[in-house]
Amino acid sequence: MSALPDSALDQLFRTARTHNVWLPKDVPDSLLHQLTDLMKWGPTSANCSPARLFFLKSPEAKAKLKPFLSEGNRDKTMVAPVTVIVAQDLEFYEKLPKLFPQADARSWFAGNDVAIRATAFRNSSLQGGYLILAARALGLDCGPMSGFDADGLDKAFFPDGKIKANFLCNLGYGDVSKLFPRNPRLDFDEFAKIL
Repeated sequence: MSALPDSALDQLFRTARTHNVWLPKDVPDSLLHQLTDLMKWGPTSANCSPARLFFLKSPEAKAKLKPFLSEGNRDKTMVAPVTVIVAQDLEFYEKLPKLFPQADARSWFAGNDVAIRATAFRNSSLQGGYLILAARALGLDCGPMSGFDADGLDKAFFPDGKIKANFLCNLGYGDVSKLFPRNPRLDFDEFAKIL
C-alpha cells in the first residue's frame, strides 16, 4: 500500500473545513449510496457496525428535526442539502452472526447493557468519522455538530428506544467565501507521545 498524494491528504484533512453555510446544490441519492458503500469498510470491533444513518433531505424530515436543534445550529441545518443523524443501534449484536460468523459474538453482548452501550457508542462514533472522510473523498463538505436535544430527537425519530442519536452532520457543498478563519491545532508534543 502506498501513501496518498498530497492533494488527497489536503482534501481529506489539511484543507478540509467544517462548513456552516451551504450552496443551494442538490446532493443526489446516488451519491449518498456511494458514501455508505465507502464508509462501511472502516473497522469496528468484531465488525459490529452499530451505526445507523438517517439522511434527512425532505422538508418534512427537516421540519421534524428542527425543534430539537440548538439555536446556533437551526438555520444552517434547515438550509443544508442533507442532514445525517448518525445513530447507534443498541441491538447491533443481532447482526453479529452475519457480520462476525467466525465466533458466537452475539453472546458477548446479549443481556450485557454496559458492553452494548459502550460498544455501540464507541463504534458508531468511529463510523461517523468514516462517514465524514468518505463524504470529503467524494467531494462533499461536512458540518458535524452535537448541539441538539438528543432525548427529544430520539423520542421523535426512534420511539421504540432501540436506536439512539450520536451526532448530526450536515452534508452538501459549502460556501467557501463564508468560512471562518481556521482555528489552530495542537502540536505533536501537546497531545501525543511515542513510548
